[in-house]
Amino acid sequence: MSFHPNAVQGRARVASALLFLVFLFLAGSFFRTQVLQGARYVLQAETNRLREVPLPAPRGIILDRTGKIIAEDLPGYSISLLVRNEDSLRVMMRRIGEIVSVSPEQVGAAVRRFRREPTRPTVLFPDASFALVSVLEERRVEFPGLIIQSAPRRHYPDGPAVSALVGYTGEISESELEDTRFADYKPGQQVGKDGLERQYEDRLRGREGARFIEVDARGRVVREQARPDLEPERPAALYTNIDLDLQRFVHELFADSLIGGVVAMEPHSGEVLALHSAPTFDPNRFIGGIPRDYWDELQNDARRPLYNKAIKGAYPPGSIWKLHTAIIAMEAGQVRIDERMQVPCRGGYQYGNRFFRCWKRDGHGDVTLAEALEQSCDTYFYQLGLRIGLQNLVAGGLRLGARERSGIDLPAETRSVFPTDPAREYYDRLFGPRGWSTAVTLNLSIGQGENSQTVVNMARFYTALATDGEAARPEVVRGQAERAKLFNITPQQLEQLQDAMAGVISRGTAAASQLQGIAIAGKTGTAQNAQDQVRDHSWFVGYAPADDPKIVVALLLEFGGSGSRAARMASRVFEFYLKQRTTFASTTEGP
Repeated sequence: MSFHPNAVQGRARVASALLFLVFLFLAGSFFRTQVLQGARYVLQAETNRLREVPLPAPRGIILDRTGKIIAEDLPGYSISLLVRNEDSLRVMMRRIGEIVSVSPEQVGAAVRRFRREPTRPTVLFPDASFALVSVLEERRVEFPGLIIQSAPRRHYPDGPAVSALVGYTGEISESELEDTRFADYKPGQQVGKDGLERQYEDRLRGREGARFIEVDARGRVVREQARPDLEPERPAALYTNIDLDLQRFVHELFADSLIGGVVAMEPHSGEVLALHSAPTFDPNRFIGGIPRDYWDELQNDARRPLYNKAIKGAYPPGSIWKLHTAIIAMEAGQVRIDERMQVPCRGGYQYGNRFFRCWKRDGHGDVTLAEALEQSCDTYFYQLGLRIGLQNLVAGGLRLGARERSGIDLPAETRSVFPTDPAREYYDRLFGPRGWSTAVTLNLSIGQGENSQTVVNMARFYTALATDGEAARPEVVRGQAERAKLFNITPQQLEQLQDAMAGVISRGTAAASQLQGIAIAGKTGTAQNAQDQVRDHSWFVGYAPADDPKIVVALLLEFGGSGSRAARMASRVFEFYLKQRTTFASTTEGP
């Protein structure tokens, strides 16, 4: 190394330049950290120090048409854990399990929630009892990161009476979290699972709030409410068309022993006044997780209480279908209301080498179309179906909505079952070209064969019969009425059919269902079914008052026997509703 003054001076300049560059680099880094990225690091520091604890939002209240509560939220509790990793979660749950009962399913559910959202408090008990809260609260100091907070708990004051229409809520599932419809949902949150709760999830879901707590480097809570809370928000109430008093009455009418479904509608607007499926279940027991024994009880019940028979069950309609056959023939100008068939009813009808029986073994004699409807004569409709022809019978049924859904605003409505057009190709596919004959026409004309209808779809069809030929879409929640022309017969022909339906109750198959002071019109049905060769399904669909319809009722009893039985039950629904209206009107009238 040279110590010549010039060499020393040169090295000094280099060293100065290097120092300048180092200081320049440090100053730049400092400027970037403190100025350019300051906000981000402040946020990161806040995030490490503060933890956001979600505050569950209440769901919207569901009300009936007069403001009575169908679904509401009550105060409840949830218990969560704030942990750093999955191992810590398992250790903490094992320690909690030494104090209170924790099932393997609860551990598994908590682990899944943590894996989905490790930065959120992991929910351990979404619907904790007061006793459980008390035990853990006493020993809270042993569990750093334990969060006990109030959480709204869904409640259905009339439980089993409204389960078929309101559904229930439950924790969002793994498959739902994968669905784009639930993109902004988090594990542990509640979501509508069925009924109105599911159909109107977007309107019933509230906005989640947040509470901020301060934690130390090990994740232990050192200060509550480190920042002002963001309060959760409740959505607006959901108003329905349901008449809760009528709904309760229908539930009591079916009691625990009967199986079936019923839909009651206002015929002009389509407002659903009541909808019930029996037997039923208690949706309150589904909140916070269904108890295993209750779930097994529902699953093992042969009467299928979880299956909504009013909108999902499809049943052979039997003789309530005869109005369809009559309308198809009238539209084509093939029959008059006073017209008789070539062969009188002597207990059945011979077609080829097979004798098709009428329900009345000694026959109805020589009857008109009106009398055939009143007495539900099968022999008359066998011949009317043959006159229409299989192809026209199928095409006409399709025009009348026989293969459609009613469009009710409830999820998972079943599409009714009916042949497709052209009929010959349908039956060729179903039975093979040589496996069937035109005898299927006879069964189809009386509502048997390849024809299964939902209760709600039959209610919709009869709204057209009760009014002016326009069917109303069933609506549980208040909305704009939707009506569509269903058939094209003259007003005189429609009046003739309405008179015949009134005759069903005044002197026909439902004569035992007459009410004092209330005229009813409708049709009974006794439908054979593949499930039970002995016990038929019992149907009645009708409206009242006959001259100024206020309500349409479609009622089905599985294996209920004669249609007259369903008619007697339906008449009680008419009576309750119309007398209730009269009472309400008289009490609200001014002096």
